[in-house]
Parts: sequence; C-alpha cells; structure tokens
Amino acid sequence: MRQLGKMRRFDGDSLVIASHNDGKIREMRALLAPYGVLVKSSGDYNLSEPKETEDNFAGNARIKAHFTARETGLPALSDDSGITVDALDGAPGVYTADWAETPTGRDFNMAMTKVWTLLEQKQARFPRKAAFNCTLCLAWPDGHDEIFSGRVDGQVVWPMRGQLGFGFDPIFLPDGETETFGEMDSARKYAMSHRADAFAKLVAGCFA
Repeated sequence: MRQLGKMRRFDGDSLVIASHNDGKIREMRALLAPYGVLVKSSGDYNLSEPKETEDNFAGNARIKAHFTARETGLPALSDDSGITVDALDGAPGVYTADWAETPTGRDFNMAMTKVWTLLEQKQARFPRKAAFNCTLCLAWPDGHDEIFSGRVDGQVVWPMRGQLGFGFDPIFLPDGETETFGEMDSARKYAMSHRADAFAKLVAGCFA
C-alpha cells in the first residue's frame, strides 16, 4: 500500500457507490455525509453488477470500483466485505453473499443457519471466533485507485438476535459488546464496524 502522503486526494464533489446493496449504500452514505459529497449509487445509473472473479476482498473491490468509474466517468467507491469464521477455516469470507443466494434472491437467514449448522457439525469450541472484514476501493476514471481495509473481531452467536443491520449482523457479537450488530442502533454500529475502520483510513488518506 502507498504511504499516506503519496495517496491521491479526493477533490471532486460527486461520488458513486459501486453497490446495489441498500444496507451498504445507507451505511456508506452516512459515513460520507460530513464531507459534503453528492453521493449516487450504481442503481442511479442502472448499472449491472460486474462478476466478482477474485478470491480476495481487495481484488473484488477493485473490479466493482473500476467498472463503475469507467461507466459513469466519476470516482467510484466500492466495498467488498464478509464474515470470516475461524472454525470454518475463514469461510464464508469473500463468498459471504454467495452463501445467501437462492433462485429467488438472497436469503441471509438461510446463510446464517448454514454457518451455525456447520459449526455444530464440527463441534467447534466456544467462543466461536469470527471477524467482519471490509476492503474499500476508491477508483478514478483514469484507472488510479486507493485501497483501505478494516476489521472488527467478535464471535458467532445463536440464535439470531435483532432485526437491525443486514446480512450476517444478527449472529455477530463484537468483542466487548453485549449486543449483536443486528441489535445495535445504526449510529453505534457505524462507529465501530469494519466498514467504519476502513472508512477512517480512507478519510485519512484521501479526504483529510
């Protein structure tokens, strides 16, 4: 990764979030709100989703950000994130969303149940350690990009707890907390999430 002093600063007034995930878009809009940036999303441009063919978060984040920057002619911010479970050898990892895919759309209740079932089958020790990981890629139409990664550690709990958040939030209990991400109000979650960790690095590198 380049040194902070050599990173390209964001000096525009518009940014496209390279995502169709309403939860991610909401969270990233909230994080960008203090910077006076006009925030659009892939859906505003009727963009398709490019195939994520890499086996790591940074690679997939780059695919999405560069595709969106090329198609819109604007800087694009993408996020590739997922939950890694120690006892499952880091799965689902970059395939987090794939575990929820069904013929009629994503079913995260099914995906969370799959995680817990596999842990039970393996008789995994408690606490069942896990982490949420996030890699952000800010890409410009000329092909330049900057990459930032964040992480929050915790454990997988059962049963699912909370109706807030999205994805695997209801089974993820951050270290030192008594509420899952699915139970936390959005402000608390945003302040401590893997996305907030990566975003703080993005701000320091490109906005500060």
